[in-house]
Amino acid sequence: MNPLRVAVIGGGTSCEHDVSLASAAAAGNALTAAGHDVVRLTIDRDGMWRDGAALPIGLAGAIDVLRDCQVAVPMLHGPGGEDGTLAALCDLADVPYVGSSLGASAVAMDKWATKLVAEAIGVPTAPGRLVTRSTADTETFTHPVVVKPVAAGSSHGVSMVRAASDLAAALDAAFAVDDRVLVEDVVVGREIDLAVFGRADGTRTVPPALEIVVPASGIFDLDSKYDGSAQFRIPAPVSDADRAALESAAVAVYDALGCAGVARVDFFLTDRGPVLNEVNTIPGFTEHSQVPRMFAAVGTSYPELLDAMVREAVADRVTVP
Repeated sequence: MNPLRVAVIGGGTSCEHDVSLASAAAAGNALTAAGHDVVRLTIDRDGMWRDGAALPIGLAGAIDVLRDCQVAVPMLHGPGGEDGTLAALCDLADVPYVGSSLGASAVAMDKWATKLVAEAIGVPTAPGRLVTRSTADTETFTHPVVVKPVAAGSSHGVSMVRAASDLAAALDAAFAVDDRVLVEDVVVGREIDLAVFGRADGTRTVPPALEIVVPASGIFDLDSKYDGSAQFRIPAPVSDADRAALESAAVAVYDALGCAGVARVDFFLTDRGPVLNEVNTIPGFTEHSQVPRMFAAVGTSYPELLDAMVREAVADRVTVP
């Protein structure tokens, strides 16, 4: 196959800047290994766009670079990227890109909206309530809960609250990164992640599920996510019935949100079946991240996965009328 000129975008203004840089660097290296002509773009913490030589080129310069590429690979996690911001920019620049559209990304980033979509199609979620700054004073504690920002990424500002005296501090930590907060009941179950790869021909590929071995804290928080202590089991040791239920729910949520490319759909596997946790349209993407590990379990190497993603993004643009 002919090589493509690919723009890989990393960095960003969110708290996940450094993680995004790692994903973009790894993806760029893998795409180079796969034979593509990789053009690297970086967004500083203050929003400045830089080229592959780290020279400031600004937004206008970045758009010129993007328009000179055949496809873009946004690797920005969290707000300012995963929420559809970069998808919108690529749409305006008329550049095909890997991943979900503005609409799907924005809804998936919003944990409250995602819950509403999932429940509407019959996929259970943890019982929860939406809290704003104006209603926070009325929030009461009756049982253990997880407090999380609605749209600030996967781990920042997330707290497990087991005592009433800790609720106010948990809310403050969540409000520090978002104006809306989700307070959910603690779900007792195994943490199981699935990847879904939607292709231009309408097929959906779901590699073996991954189980996160939950740390002693009882929550897969920011520290355990990035300090190297996380343990994964691939394939997740689940029954055939549970595997089928998880895969069906993952594809149903993926399609209901309108996702494209690769997305990660996270569940709790309970005695009553899968309970949706969240959806990541731009999940962590180093070679050692969850999604590449899931595909590696079926023999798809990291460069092969990224090669398939960029080619599908171009093919999908061609097939859209």
